[in-house]
Amino acid sequence: MSYAERRRFLWILLLAALTLLAIAANATTLARMRFEELAQQATAVARLRCLRTKSLWLNGEIWTDTDFEVIEQAKGALPATVTVRTLGGTLGHLHSRVEEAPVFYPGEETYLFLWTLEGQPFHVLGWSQGTFRIARDTRTGEETVTQDSAAIPLFDTRARKFVHEGIRNLSITVFQVNLQKALRGEKP
Repeated sequence: MSYAERRRFLWILLLAALTLLAIAANATTLARMRFEELAQQATAVARLRCLRTKSLWLNGEIWTDTDFEVIEQAKGALPATVTVRTLGGTLGHLHSRVEEAPVFYPGEETYLFLWTLEGQPFHVLGWSQGTFRIARDTRTGEETVTQDSAAIPLFDTRARKFVHEGIRNLSITVFQVNLQKALRGEKP
């Protein structure tokens, strides 16, 4: 093999390795958390309305702080306005997106299962699993709840396989009853 052929082979090998690394780096795998686990492990659970978002640099990564107005608290003590930090965001011309990290928009309402350590900002427990979007039927005014993770496969450690589960278009009244049961340690 000539010098030029070896060099070309090494460049191809390097590009293939970089491609594989990029594919692996783009993957996010979440272990499935059951609704009861989310409720029990959360520091706080609340219905919130997104007010504004702001991205920032922190330890070499882009994070987004989202300010929410607390509409209803189901667990924990929260101030009237709470800030939730999520991985990813946009700063100038740089954009960072992390699969299954929730993104919020001003005006939308959600139920969030939050966790924090003392002196730290709040985070969404289980990322997309702890995010429940509220939709309102414009014709009837009926509200439903859909879990962000309902559309993606999550790894179920008990079954040892990926499963598609989650809450989809559940009446908000039924969701609230199930939430209260889960907070008491009962199976919804």
